[in-house]
Amino acid sequence: MQIWTGTAFMHTAEAVPVARMLDEAGFDGIVVSDHMIYPRNLSSPYPSPTGKPMWTPETAWPDSWVLIGAMAAVTTSIKFTNAVYIAPARPLLEVAKQVATAAVISGDRVTLTVGAGWMREEFELMGQDFATRGKRLDEMIVALPHLWRGGWVAWSGKHYQIPELMLEPHPAKAVPIMCGGESEAALRRAARLCDGWVGNAYTWEDAEEKVTTLNTLRRSYGRTDAPFEIMLAIRDVPSADMFRRAEDIGVTAVMCSPWAMADDVASGSHDGFKLTADRYRAPIERFADTILAKMSR
Repeated sequence: MQIWTGTAFMHTAEAVPVARMLDEAGFDGIVVSDHMIYPRNLSSPYPSPTGKPMWTPETAWPDSWVLIGAMAAVTTSIKFTNAVYIAPARPLLEVAKQVATAAVISGDRVTLTVGAGWMREEFELMGQDFATRGKRLDEMIVALPHLWRGGWVAWSGKHYQIPELMLEPHPAKAVPIMCGGESEAALRRAARLCDGWVGNAYTWEDAEEKVTTLNTLRRSYGRTDAPFEIMLAIRDVPSADMFRRAEDIGVTAVMCSPWAMADDVASGSHDGFKLTADRYRAPIERFADTILAKMSR
C-alpha cells in the first residue's frame, strides 16, 4: 500500500520544504492539483450538487510541472502525480515537453494523471476546443508515449498532427498515465487506456463500488492482466489498519492529509505574521511515527 498526500490549498512557497519533510518521513508520493485561472465571470458549472467550486477565486494553483520540478530537486525518493492535470486545455506538444522534462529531472519519479476538465473558460483562454476535450484527451493518452520514445518521433491522428521531430529530453522509461474523474466516461477512459485511476474521497461502500466498476470495465476491455493502480482517499480516521483494509479491497494507494486535524495548521497560525512550512513538521512526523512505522512497506 502506498501512502500519498497533496499540496492543494497549501501556501505555494510552503510546498517545496513540505515535500522535503514528506520525503524524509517515508511517504510514497505527493499529488499536485491544477487550474490555470479563476474567471471573474464563471459560467461553467462545477461538477457538484451546488454547481459551484468549493474554493475562493484567490486560491493559488501553482503550475503543476514547475512545482513538481522544484519539489523533485529537494527530494530523493518520493514520487509525484496530479489530481488532476487538465491536459486537453494545453497543446499536445506542451504537455509532452513538460512531463518529459519533469521525468528526467526527478529520475523517473513522475506519473501523469489526466482529466477532461470542466471549466470552459480555461480552454477558451488557452485556445483549445472545449467541446472535443474528451476525444482529444483519449488521443493524447495514446500519442504521448510515442512522443516520449526519443529520437525522431511523429504522430498522426484525428485531432493532432505532429510532423517528424526531436523532443528532448525524453524519459528514460515510459511515464505511467493515469486518469482522474468520477464520470462514466472517465472510468471507461481509465480502464481502457490508462495505467491507473485517481479518485476522490469516499466511504468504504463507495470505494468498493469504484474498485468493482473499474475491474469490471477492465475485464470488458481485455486488460485484467495489465498493471493498474487505484488511488483514492477514504473518509475514515487514518490508521495502519485502515490502510490495510483499503489494500484488501483492491486500492493500491491512499491519499491523506497528516495535518488535517492539526490545530496550528488548520488555523493558519504564524510566527511573526509570516506563515512557515515548519507548522507542518509535527503532524508529518507524528503520522510517520504512529502509522507509517507500523506498516510493512
